[in-house]
Amino acid sequence: MQLSEHFTLEELTHTDHRQFDNTPNAAEMANLVRLAAFLEEVKTVIGGKPVMINSAFRSKAVNDAVGSKDSSQHRMACAADIRVPGMTPDEVVKAVIASDIGYDQIIREFDRWTHISVPNTKDMTPRRQALIIDKSGTRVYA
Repeated sequence: MQLSEHFTLEELTHTDHRQFDNTPNAAEMANLVRLAAFLEEVKTVIGGKPVMINSAFRSKAVNDAVGSKDSSQHRMACAADIRVPGMTPDEVVKAVIASDIGYDQIIREFDRWTHISVPNTKDMTPRRQALIIDKSGTRVYA
């Protein structure tokens, strides 16, 4: 099912933990539609390059299996971990920060992928919070 021009429900709910149900409920589905629309904006900001989804929505069972916190925006279908062929995670972060798109969080994670999210509800103001997470811990992106 297409959620936007370039993003499908299947890719935003894909998991390697197939033993667990990863079906979004109605509220999560609405968030996935918002997330897909936002990822289209990200795609534009990075010059139309492909945006590969590592992980987006995670049911509680999937989220637990990957060792993430219940407070993760992935649980609410508001976040995606992405890779962009031909760009480093740092280049993706810099491009998004330099743009005027309304990201809630952008995190360069372990120099391997970029976590990006929309606000948890459509009426919330994006925080535009930029962070780095790596073996040294979590800190503000500078």
